[in-house]
Amino acid sequence: MKVLVIGGGAREHALCRSLSLDPDVTALHCAPGNAGIAGVAELHAVDQLDGGAVAALATELGADLVVVGPEAPLVAGVADAVRAVGIPVFGPSKEAAELEGSKAFAKDVMAGAGVPTARSYVCTTPAEIDEALDAFGAPYVVKDDGLAAGKGVVVTDDVEAARAHALACDRVVIEEYLDGPEVSLFAITDGTTVLPLQPAQDFKRALDGDEGPNTGGMGAYSPLPWADPKLVDEVMETVLQPTVDELRRRGTPFSGLLYAGLAITRRGVRVIEFNARFGDPETQVVLARLKTPLAGVLLRAAQGTLADQPPLAWRDEAAVTVVVASHNYPGTPRTGDPIEGLAEVVEQDAPHAYVLHAGTRRDGDAVVSAGGRVLSVTATGSDLAEARERAYAAVGRIRLDGAQHRTDIALKAAQG
Repeated sequence: MKVLVIGGGAREHALCRSLSLDPDVTALHCAPGNAGIAGVAELHAVDQLDGGAVAALATELGADLVVVGPEAPLVAGVADAVRAVGIPVFGPSKEAAELEGSKAFAKDVMAGAGVPTARSYVCTTPAEIDEALDAFGAPYVVKDDGLAAGKGVVVTDDVEAARAHALACDRVVIEEYLDGPEVSLFAITDGTTVLPLQPAQDFKRALDGDEGPNTGGMGAYSPLPWADPKLVDEVMETVLQPTVDELRRRGTPFSGLLYAGLAITRRGVRVIEFNARFGDPETQVVLARLKTPLAGVLLRAAQGTLADQPPLAWRDEAAVTVVVASHNYPGTPRTGDPIEGLAEVVEQDAPHAYVLHAGTRRDGDAVVSAGGRVLSVTATGSDLAEARERAYAAVGRIRLDGAQHRTDIALKAAQG
């Protein structure tokens, strides 16, 4: 099988790594990729938002499967363009990807499907914004209706900060605050059959102790030793299957990766948000634990034959990923700084720990930073404590001027 992956972050590096280990994959391509992905896939320069260009590249390569990683190409309709030339693609249509592209659309789908979620108001005027903030009170949860690369949500006790964020958005969803721990659960679907993966937890705040601004994610771990063993079955029954059924009923079947961001509240499981693609950095830990070869599962989803997929096999190991971010992230990050120590991780920490590249590029012989989140250092171990130890040992070998990372990823879960 020849596979083309679209995207250039750590999520795509994790996907490419798993696909490169799949014996059924004979050729692996990635566009545009990054300095790390170049080690496992052939890179191609392409505008990932240009459906015609992506479809032309897939045709030229003779790809048997295209995997669209990021949300922006999905919302732009890239999967539709590839499907139109007859190539199987893992990723939802433009219409179905609105589940992530518009928070208001997602709320409407959840209402139709009877999916439990936070009460909310969709606001477009200052008066509506003030009314909604007043109705819910602190802590205020304000979400940009559109795509914002994981940084469109503000949770604050400061009403002025909440109002300022709301006013900066064209359309905004203001909702009640959901208490309790958060869980990410991915499911692969062909629009009818839903196949859940293992749950993970990510860390959105920039600083230790969940302080600082929201980011795209500073680390993740899986499994969740504190979670109810029946959690996946419950979410399948109350969230994932009803959502897929509702989208099919509306004539916009969802095929690809459905990501449910959940809050485990005192009143039960509630959906915080849906995404239409693998989450980053949770993909890094979930795929580290997946034993079943990946390509066949994604191809069945793309071809509508997921019902034929045997149950997924999982490793008993735990996985932890720690994001190394550039100076000033999540503000305007500094880029172009050389990254050193990558070879040392390979020499001293493999195979239990490895580095997945997020925002990197080659500059001559050097690898330099090229984004806010630069690397995802991922490790496995017999339990979370060992996986944590291995991940942080590898992080300690990496040298990047001004770099920052959280030191408490999976700490509470590892301590039990």
